[in-house]
Amino acid sequence: MDDEISNEALDLVAGECICRRARMVARTVTRVFDDALRPCGLRITQFTLLVAIGKGAPDSISLLAEWLAMERTTLVRNLQLLEKEGLIERGPEGGRRAKATRLTQAGRQRLAEAFPYWEQAQKTMHQRLGDEWQLTQSTLDKLVRSG
Repeated sequence: MDDEISNEALDLVAGECICRRARMVARTVTRVFDDALRPCGLRITQFTLLVAIGKGAPDSISLLAEWLAMERTTLVRNLQLLEKEGLIERGPEGGRRAKATRLTQAGRQRLAEAFPYWEQAQKTMHQRLGDEWQLTQSTLDKLVRSG
Protein backbone atom coordinates (compact mmCIF):
# COMPACT_ATOMS: atom_id res chain seq x y z
CA MET A 1 0.00 0.00 0.00
CA ASP A 2 1.38 3.40 -1.03
CA ASP A 3 1.75 5.89 1.84
CA GLU A 4 1.69 8.94 -0.42
CA ILE A 5 -1.10 10.43 -2.43
CA SER A 6 -0.30 11.29 -6.02
CA ASN A 7 -0.34 14.80 -7.42
CA GLU A 8 -3.05 13.63 -9.83
CA ALA A 9 -5.25 12.59 -6.91
CA LEU A 10 -4.63 15.93 -5.19
CA ASP A 11 -5.52 17.75 -8.41
CA LEU A 12 -8.72 15.71 -8.70
CA VAL A 13 -9.84 16.58 -5.17
CA ALA A 14 -8.79 20.22 -5.47
CA GLY A 15 -10.57 20.65 -8.79
CA GLU A 16 -13.64 18.45 -8.50
CA CYS A 17 -14.57 17.82 -4.86
CA ILE A 18 -18.30 18.47 -4.61
CA CYS A 19 -18.14 18.98 -0.85
CA ARG A 20 -15.32 21.53 -1.06
CA ARG A 21 -17.16 23.45 -3.77
CA ALA A 22 -20.49 23.33 -1.90
CA ARG A 23 -18.82 24.64 1.25
CA MET A 24 -17.23 27.47 -0.72
CA VAL A 25 -20.61 28.36 -2.20
CA ALA A 26 -22.29 28.18 1.21
CA ARG A 27 -19.71 30.53 2.72
CA THR A 28 -20.02 32.94 -0.20
CA VAL A 29 -23.81 33.04 -0.04
CA THR A 30 -23.79 33.31 3.76
CA ARG A 31 -21.38 36.24 3.53
CA VAL A 32 -23.70 38.09 1.12
CA PHE A 33 -26.68 37.69 3.44
CA ASP A 34 -24.74 38.35 6.67
CA ASP A 35 -23.28 41.54 5.18
CA ALA A 36 -26.74 42.67 4.07
CA LEU A 37 -28.34 41.96 7.45
CA ARG A 38 -25.56 43.52 9.53
CA PRO A 39 -27.35 46.92 9.93
CA CYS A 40 -30.18 45.24 11.85
CA GLY A 41 -27.88 43.11 14.01
CA LEU A 42 -28.82 39.69 12.65
CA ARG A 43 -26.97 36.95 10.85
CA ILE A 44 -28.73 34.92 8.18
CA THR A 45 -28.93 31.91 10.51
CA GLN A 46 -30.77 34.02 13.09
CA PHE A 47 -33.00 35.61 10.46
CA THR A 48 -34.08 32.24 9.04
CA LEU A 49 -34.60 30.93 12.57
CA LEU A 50 -36.87 33.88 13.39
CA VAL A 51 -38.78 33.25 10.14
CA ALA A 52 -39.14 29.55 11.00
CA ILE A 53 -40.44 30.39 14.49
CA GLY A 54 -42.79 33.00 13.05
CA LYS A 55 -44.19 30.35 10.69
CA GLY A 56 -44.79 27.93 13.57
CA ALA A 57 -41.71 25.73 13.37
CA PRO A 58 -41.64 22.39 15.23
CA ASP A 59 -41.46 22.62 19.03
CA SER A 60 -38.77 19.96 19.27
CA ILE A 61 -35.20 21.26 19.08
CA SER A 62 -34.18 18.15 17.14
CA LEU A 63 -37.00 18.52 14.61
CA LEU A 64 -36.32 22.23 14.23
CA ALA A 65 -32.59 21.55 13.71
CA GLU A 66 -33.46 18.95 11.09
CA TRP A 67 -35.99 21.27 9.41
CA LEU A 68 -33.37 24.03 9.19
CA ALA A 69 -30.51 21.63 8.38
CA MET A 70 -28.56 23.00 11.36
CA GLU A 71 -26.45 21.29 13.95
CA ARG A 72 -28.46 20.96 17.15
CA THR A 73 -25.79 22.74 19.25
CA THR A 74 -25.70 25.66 16.79
CA LEU A 75 -29.48 25.89 16.96
CA VAL A 76 -29.52 25.89 20.77
CA ARG A 77 -26.86 28.63 20.86
CA ASN A 78 -28.89 30.77 18.43
CA LEU A 79 -32.13 30.19 20.32
CA GLN A 80 -30.45 31.27 23.57
CA LEU A 81 -29.07 34.41 21.91
CA LEU A 82 -32.46 35.32 20.40
CA GLU A 83 -34.16 34.71 23.72
CA LYS A 84 -31.57 36.82 25.57
CA GLU A 85 -32.19 39.65 23.07
CA GLY A 86 -35.93 39.37 23.75
CA LEU A 87 -36.75 38.36 20.17
CA ILE A 88 -38.30 35.00 21.09
CA GLU A 89 -39.97 33.42 24.10
CA ARG A 90 -39.69 29.76 24.92
CA GLY A 91 -42.51 28.16 26.85
CA PRO A 92 -42.31 25.54 29.56
CA GLU A 93 -41.16 22.09 28.59
CA GLY A 94 -43.94 19.78 27.57
CA GLY A 95 -44.05 16.15 26.59
CA ARG A 96 -40.71 14.73 25.47
CA ARG A 97 -38.99 17.97 26.51
CA ALA A 98 -40.47 19.98 23.65
CA LYS A 99 -40.68 23.72 24.23
CA ALA A 100 -43.07 25.95 22.36
CA THR A 101 -41.17 28.91 20.93
CA ARG A 102 -42.76 32.09 19.65
CA LEU A 103 -41.71 35.48 18.38
CA THR A 104 -42.06 38.41 20.72
CA GLN A 105 -43.23 41.79 19.50
CA ALA A 106 -39.57 42.83 19.40
CA GLY A 107 -38.82 39.74 17.29
CA ARG A 108 -41.57 40.64 14.81
CA GLN A 109 -40.26 44.20 14.64
CA ARG A 110 -36.69 43.01 14.06
CA LEU A 111 -37.89 40.74 11.26
CA ALA A 112 -39.78 43.64 9.69
CA GLU A 113 -36.62 45.77 9.92
CA ALA A 114 -34.46 42.98 8.47
CA PHE A 115 -36.76 41.99 5.62
CA PRO A 116 -35.72 44.75 3.16
CA TYR A 117 -32.04 43.85 3.76
CA TRP A 118 -32.83 40.19 3.11
CA GLU A 119 -34.69 41.18 -0.07
CA GLN A 120 -31.63 43.08 -1.29
CA ALA A 121 -29.34 40.13 -0.62
CA GLN A 122 -31.81 37.83 -2.37
CA LYS A 123 -31.86 40.18 -5.36
CA THR A 124 -28.05 40.24 -5.40
CA MET A 125 -27.91 36.44 -5.50
CA HIS A 126 -30.58 36.28 -8.22
CA GLN A 127 -28.53 38.73 -10.29
CA ARG A 128 -25.35 36.72 -9.80
CA LEU A 129 -27.10 33.52 -10.87
CA GLY A 130 -29.05 35.12 -13.70
CA ASP A 131 -31.14 32.76 -15.77
CA GLU A 132 -29.62 29.78 -13.96
CA TRP A 133 -31.50 30.51 -10.73
CA GLN A 134 -34.41 28.13 -11.39
CA LEU A 135 -32.06 25.26 -12.29
CA THR A 136 -29.89 26.05 -9.26
CA GLN A 137 -32.90 26.06 -6.94
CA SER A 138 -34.24 22.75 -8.24
CA THR A 139 -30.78 21.17 -8.04
CA LEU A 140 -30.31 22.34 -4.45
CA ASP A 141 -33.80 21.08 -3.54
CA LYS A 142 -32.97 17.70 -5.08
CA LEU A 143 -29.78 17.44 -3.02
CA VAL A 144 -31.60 18.34 0.20
CA ARG A 145 -34.40 15.83 -0.46
CA SER A 146 -31.95 13.02 -1.19
CA GLY A 147 -30.01 13.63 2.04
